[in-house]
Amino acid sequence: MTTEPIVHVRGARRRYGTFEAVRGVDLDVHRGELVALLGTNGAGKTSFVELVEGLAPADGGTVRVLGRDPYRDRRQIVGSLGIMLQSAGFSGDLTVAETARTWAGTLSRPRPVDEVLATVDLTHRADVRVASLSGGEKRRLDLALATMGDPEVLFLDEPTTGLDPESRRATWRLVQGLLDAGTTVLLTTHYLEEAEELADRIAILQAGRVVRTGSVADIVASEPARVELVVRDQAGRAAVPTVADLPSLEGVVDVPEIDRNGRVRLRTTALQDDLFTLLQWADARQLRLDDLDARSASLEQAFLAMDDRTSTDSTDSTDREVAA
Repeated sequence: MTTEPIVHVRGARRRYGTFEAVRGVDLDVHRGELVALLGTNGAGKTSFVELVEGLAPADGGTVRVLGRDPYRDRRQIVGSLGIMLQSAGFSGDLTVAETARTWAGTLSRPRPVDEVLATVDLTHRADVRVASLSGGEKRRLDLALATMGDPEVLFLDEPTTGLDPESRRATWRLVQGLLDAGTTVLLTTHYLEEAEELADRIAILQAGRVVRTGSVADIVASEPARVELVVRDQAGRAAVPTVADLPSLEGVVDVPEIDRNGRVRLRTTALQDDLFTLLQWADARQLRLDDLDARSASLEQAFLAMDDRTSTDSTDSTDREVAA
């Protein structure tokens, strides 16, 4: 990666009347990198991405793509951009091939239509009208056209919505191939598994602000791992422990849950050490730990926890303002 970012945003703002949808966002995306922008509905993702795509001017701050203002200098850089919107709005009366040929006519260096359709498995649908395509097939056509010009920078807005699992993974392979070839990608998605699979870095947007950036590992590192198990005696009967019966675990972040069937659930910041301690404890007492499930935090867990904390902070702030 070069030190000079391909996408460079500082203090970006966007307003709709008195409502500020984007409130001072900073973000860099470097060459050959995929940054996934995550956020709940209404977080400001679409409003922000439209600024970077050059579809709307910023009301404040600096937005640069390939060193230029993507709105004011759109003519100079549009040939280097690929944009896949949530809904492209292509004419339903044209066939897939006709749509692709029409789109190719707007590009300076289009790839062959047959080649592009083959990459998204639409060759057999080339003579079918767009209106007759399934939702997933329309998304694959959108992706084909967004990548037809071999863009230097690719914007993907919910690219796999409506796709079946096999098509989704095929799309991931296509995007990974583009990354390997040096394409820079800004992705918005509601599929956290998609972000985990593809992203070099993640930026989480809430209420128009980026509240966290980093790799998946960076973001989940602050969340505890989870351990579940069922305690049984050697005869296979449930041996329901109390919290006092359990060994001292150094990383447990709250009181373990124990149900009447002997199932123990706990969260820990020291997964390996505490799991080793549990196994030693069970062995010394000739107990079996059935249905043992120990796993590190997921991006979904970290994302939801962050959203809960932000919502609580926002409510507390509002309550303080009302009280004042």
